[in-house]
Amino acid sequence: MGVKSNANIEHKKIGIIGLGYVGLPLALLFVKKGFHVTGIDLDGKKIEQLKNGKSYLPDLSNEEIANTISSERLLVADHYDVIPSLDVVIICVPTPLGKSSNPDLSFLTHAAGELKKRLIKGQVVILESSTYPGTTTEVLQPILEQSGFMTGEDYFLGYSPERIDPGNKDYKLCEIPKVVSGVTVNCEDKICELYSQVFDVVEKVSSTQVAEMTKLLENSYRLINISFINELAMLCDRLNIDIWEVIKAAKTKPYGFSDFYPGPGVGGHCIPVDPLYLSWKGRQHGFVNQFIHLANDVNQQMPGYIIEQVHALLRVKGLVLEDATLLICGVSYKKENGDTRESPPIHIMESLKRSGADVHYHDPFVPKLKINEKTYTSNELTADRLKLIDCVIILTDHMNLPIQFIIDHSSLVLDCRNATHGYKGKAKIVRLGGGGK
Repeated sequence: MGVKSNANIEHKKIGIIGLGYVGLPLALLFVKKGFHVTGIDLDGKKIEQLKNGKSYLPDLSNEEIANTISSERLLVADHYDVIPSLDVVIICVPTPLGKSSNPDLSFLTHAAGELKKRLIKGQVVILESSTYPGTTTEVLQPILEQSGFMTGEDYFLGYSPERIDPGNKDYKLCEIPKVVSGVTVNCEDKICELYSQVFDVVEKVSSTQVAEMTKLLENSYRLINISFINELAMLCDRLNIDIWEVIKAAKTKPYGFSDFYPGPGVGGHCIPVDPLYLSWKGRQHGFVNQFIHLANDVNQQMPGYIIEQVHALLRVKGLVLEDATLLICGVSYKKENGDTRESPPIHIMESLKRSGADVHYHDPFVPKLKINEKTYTSNELTADRLKLIDCVIILTDHMNLPIQFIIDHSSLVLDCRNATHGYKGKAKIVRLGGGGK
C-alpha cells in the first residue's frame, strides 16, 4: 500500500554508511528535507574530497557538495565512532560478487560488526544495499543482536531497496516510490515514518524478504529482456533484418510490449550483479534459475560478438586487428554518465588491445581511464584524427556525440546503439542488429 509523504514528523539525526552512488545522493536528499546527516565512509580520499567541497560522482556538482558541507547539515567521517549520536543508521555499502559469482557480503558484515559495538537503545537500522532474500534477517539481524538488543523492542531493523539510477534526469530521487519493510511491525512503522518525510510515496511490503526480492526482480527483469533483445539482434544480423525497425513497429502495439534495445551488454553495479545473487539463493534451495543463467550467458557473449564484427569489417578493408587503429566512442556503461563499473565497452577495449590493435577512446564523461595499471585519456574528435582511424565503434550513445561529424570524416563506423539512424555521410555504417544495413 502506498503511503503519502508526511512532513509533520520530527526530524531525526541520520547516519549513512557508504558514500558511493547510493549513499551520497541519499545523504543530500535527507539534508534537503531538513535532516542533519552524518556520512561514514572508510575511504579517506572520499572524505577529504567532500570536506573540500569536491564531488566524485558525475551526477553531483562541486557546488552542490560545497554548499551542503558549508551548511554543516552534512558531516562526514572515516570512522564509526559517531554512531551513538545518531537516531537512524542506513547501510549503503557495496555488495559485489566474489569468486565463482557468489555473493560477497564482507562489506556488510564488517559494517554490521562495527555497528553492533556502538548500537544504542531505540536506534533504527536500515539496509539499502542490493542483496539476496533473507540477508536482513539471516545475516544482519544476528550480528546486531550480539549487542544484547532485541530487534523490534530495543532497536528497529528493516530493508529498503535503493532505486538510484545514475544519469537519469527524468526522475528526482524523492519522486521514485520507496519500498520499505521491517523485521517486525514496530520496525516497519518506524521506517515508514522516516521515509515518508523524504519520499513522495512510500510502499510498504509484508517482509524484508519481499523487499529484497523486489530489487532483484527489477534488475533480473532488465537483464533478461536486454539479453533477449541482444540475442534477437544477433539473429537479425544473420537474417538480414533490421532489429531497430522491428522494435519500432512492435512499439505501436498499445499493450503487452515494453521496448528494450540492443547494445554491447549490460553494465553497472546492479543489473549484471543482482540477478546472480538471486541465482545463488536459488541454488541454496535446490532451484536453478534458467532464465537468469541464459541471460547472463548472452550478456557475456556480446563483447565477443562485437569484436567478431570488427574483425569481419576490417577483413573487407584488407586489414587485420594487429595493423588496425580503432576509436571507441563511449566507455561508460550507459549514456549521459561517467560510470565505468562492469562496463562492456571497457571489456571490448581490453580485448581489442590484447589482440594487438591500436585502440583509442572518446568519452566526454570519462576524461581519463585506467586499464591494467595504464592510464588512457579521452581523445578529442578532430577531422585529422578520424581520417587515421580504420574503424569507429560507437558503444555508448551520449547525446552530445557529434554523429554527423564522425561519419563525415571517418571511413567505417560500427554503430552498436543505432546512434547513426537517419544520418548520411562519407563513412560506411554498419549497425548492431541492422542486418547489414
